Amino acid sequence: MLTVNNVTMKYKIYNDNIKSIKEYFVSLIKGKISYREFTALENISFSINKGDVLGIIGHNGAGKSTLLKIIANVVKPTSGDVCVQGTIAPLLELGAGFDYDLSGRENIYINGAILGYSKNFINSKYEEILEFSELKDFIDVPLRNYSSGMVVRLAFSIATIVKPEILIVDEILAVGDEHFQQKSKNRMLELMSGGCTVIFVSHT
Repeated sequence: MLTVNNVTMKYKIYNDNIKSIKEYFVSLIKGKISYREFTALENISFSINKGDVLGIIGHNGAGKSTLLKIIANVVKPTSGDVCVQGTIAPLLELGAGFDYDLSGRENIYINGAILGYSKNFINSKYEEILEFSELKDFIDVPLRNYSSGMVVRLAFSIATIVKPEILIVDEILAVGDEHFQQKSKNRMLELMSGGCTVIFVSHT
């Protein structure tokens, strides 16, 4: 279902003390920009099948989140490739895909569209999303007034409203309260029992 082949990710870290975009372009034109390469991931390979659960554990800066973004096709690796067979529901950075100036209601439709859901489908699942997220009283409030835990509840409720074939979960669920963490775990167990592949990361 998912195969990662020799994935390497390198970033350029510029050494110059450039303080503005103007300085950057002047230095670029003059050929005076120097940088060093930072390797976040190197020759990562693995395969997982339908229904598998993969935990990626490591310290801060180990490249865990970078790997998830590559699998979710958010960023492209420097080299190597990822072959995915199935629909992916990624829960990566807190608030990714949300507009904080819009209400929770509006963000349900925006985030749903990003995940590939039609407006009619979201309409049919709207009440279920509200019920699971427990945000009915705040759904017309702009997201900028939400706590981080409320944002997580909304994001998780949208991403898991259908049974994705692959669920990718970064450490954002740790932000929610204990009640919703348990609720989320129960839903993930339901997805897994239905054959959903789950990839999640955690700190050591």
